Order: sequence, then C-alpha cells, then structure tokens
Amino acid sequence: METVHTKLGKDVEVKTANPFTAHHKFLIVGGGSGGITVAAQLLRKLRKTDVAIIEPSEVHYYQPMWTFNGGGVLKKERSQRLMGNVMPKNTVWIKDRVVSFYPEKNMVKMASGDFVSYEYLIVAPGIQLDWDAVPGLAESLGKNGVSSIYCYRHIDYVHHSINAMKPGGRALFTQPITKFKCGGAPMKIMYLSSDIWRKKGILQDVDVQFTSAGSVIFGVKEVAEALKPVIARYGVKPKLLHNLKEVRGEEKIAVYDVYRDGKVVDEVEIEYDMLHVTPPQSAPDFIKKSPLADAEGWVDVHKHTLQHNTYPNIFSLGDAGSTPNAKTGAAIRKQSRVVTGNLISLMNKGELDTSLSYDGYGSCPLITGFGKLILAEFDYDQKLTNSFPINQMKERASMYYMKKDLLPVMYWEGMLKGRA
Repeated sequence: METVHTKLGKDVEVKTANPFTAHHKFLIVGGGSGGITVAAQLLRKLRKTDVAIIEPSEVHYYQPMWTFNGGGVLKKERSQRLMGNVMPKNTVWIKDRVVSFYPEKNMVKMASGDFVSYEYLIVAPGIQLDWDAVPGLAESLGKNGVSSIYCYRHIDYVHHSINAMKPGGRALFTQPITKFKCGGAPMKIMYLSSDIWRKKGILQDVDVQFTSAGSVIFGVKEVAEALKPVIARYGVKPKLLHNLKEVRGEEKIAVYDVYRDGKVVDEVEIEYDMLHVTPPQSAPDFIKKSPLADAEGWVDVHKHTLQHNTYPNIFSLGDAGSTPNAKTGAAIRKQSRVVTGNLISLMNKGELDTSLSYDGYGSCPLITGFGKLILAEFDYDQKLTNSFPINQMKERASMYYMKKDLLPVMYWEGMLKGRA
C-alpha cells in the first residue's frame, strides 16, 4: 500500500500492481466514468474478485458540470475529486498509461515498459481532444477572446469572456465536423451566455452566431423543433455547414470551411470578440493504432452487446467505442450494465446474457437559460425515450435544478459506486 496526500481531499491508500508480472481477472483501461462504474459494479456483484484499473491521472472530473462552471453558476473546483477517492474499494489502481495492446496474448504494455495480463479486458479511455487539429487554436486558448468549457484549465476564462462582452460585439460558438462528447454542450454555453447578456440588457446589441459543421441544429427532429423558439428568443444566427479550420487570435478572426453536399465550396473569415470553441475530437491515438480499432480508430464493438467484434474477452464502453450513439455520461450509465452483465455471464456460463442489449440510449439535458432546461433522451434510431410522464420538450425549471443539483450527487454517490 502507499498513502497519497493532496490538498483536494483526504489521504487515501492505493493498492499498486506488482510491476511487469501483474495479472488480473478484470483489467480496465481508463479511470473515467465508464471504467470506475464497471469496476464498482463488478465488485458489488461478485463481492470477491480481482479488478484493476490503469489510469495515470490523480484527479477525476465530473465534466457535465463544466457548462455551469463556464456560465458562472458553480465554481469549477466542485467538478473534481481525487482519483483515489473515487476508486472502488479493493480495486488495484495501476498509475500508468497503456501504449500497446496484445489481444492475442491477453496483455497490454504500459508507458513504463511493464506488461499486465488479463482474463477480461474493458477498454474505456474516453475521447481525445485534438486542439492542434485547428491551427492557432491551442496557442490562442485562454486569451484573445478564445475560450472553451472543454478545457478545465481555462473554464474561468469562459466566464470572463462572457462578462467582457460589450454592446456591438460578436460571439461565435463552434461545433466541429468530428464526433464529440456531450452533443448539446456547444449550445448550452451559448444559451447561458445569451441569458447573461439579456439580463445585462445588451443582448439585442450582441451578434450571437452558432457556427456548426452539422446540417441541422440537433439530430433529433423533435428536439430541433423545441429549440427553435429558444434560438429566436436570443436572436441567435445559425451558420450551418461551417467548420472551424483556423484561429487567428491576435487578429480575432475565425476561419471556416463552408460545406455543400459533403464538399468544401468556400472559405470565410469572421471577426469575433468572443470565440467559444468545441474542439475536434477522435479516439485516443493509442487506440487508433491498436488491433482493437475499427477503420475510423474507435474500439470495434457490437453496438448492442458492447463485446469486441474480434476478441470475445474484450468489451468497451464510453466515448472510445464504435457504437453510433451520442457520446454522453448517461449513455455510459446504460452501457455499464450491459458490459458488467455480459462479463459475468461470459465468465460463469461461457456466453453472453441475451437479455442484455444496449439500444443506443443517450441523454442531453439542454440548458436553455438560467432556470430552464429541455431534457432530450433518445436511442440509436433518434427516437425519444423519455424517462418522465411529461412533455420533456418543454423548458422546465425542475429539469434545470435536477441537472444542477441532483445529477452530480447521483454521479458521485450512485453511478461511481455501482448503484445507478
């Protein structure tokens, strides 16, 4: 055992793996939402078993809170806890990162050069933020009016940029052409910003533009319709099929490729005072180059069972998987039950549990202003899968406070402890 101390919380004892020779029944890659949740569920259901998580980070973040942090509703420090404090009891925490997979030998190699073998592998490393894919973005982030709620370090600058807006200014909110986590986040911070400017009495003098590489405001028709009056209320100007390609921070110019029929047909430059960027995202590089990846670099799994399509003792959940669902924390909550149940069935019976199937569920609590939220829940077929017997396409204060106050508690005390 070793004792870890940090100002973020109490001292914690962490079990560490024996270097090089380590072997575990269940090996989990990633100590994010998916990895911690599956570990907790396995330990609750099997009581005495051997679970290890490979995760280099000392801090675990509840990222759905970052919209509220950027909007000045909550302090960003509330979104973090020590990794040691969220690791389920009796989990072996291997403080390292995976660099290579050897699925034919049931082994992974870590950055330290050590190898770990396994009986069952769960891959949940999350998604990669490709800040450098847009020239000028990484260098400008946190200054020159460029901000993002996708970067914990610069979340305070999001709120600073919102408050720095003056009448006659222009605010651009981007959405990339790639897949990205939390599909509603680019709009949520835009609506909160607009509501702040409304309260200040300057909204009518601010040019708010939603520059999205997508062809629609939202992929689910009913949700897109519900957002139309919100967009009208704030005077937002949607610029669809616009993909951010460069940031000229010193000049405060954003450069976009304009698409038509899947092809770039033009390039436009737009001056800004505030530029909120949702960065391009992709599968982590160590996944892309591995034998676990599909043609696009994601972990190649069956979209209903979450079992790898080539290696039956490997499963994946969360943002790194190839499943064509919205990449949200709520999706992970549903996926974790399927992964855990199928792992236990495979271990005990040699086959998957046919009663378990992930239907592509995703949830997007769309904050549309202070005290207002539209709760969008949907499946693979983009059909609504409402949890409540009410019209969830209506803006509600109750849903807003559920996201702000209740969901974080459910996450820390329920999901990460294997109860939700």
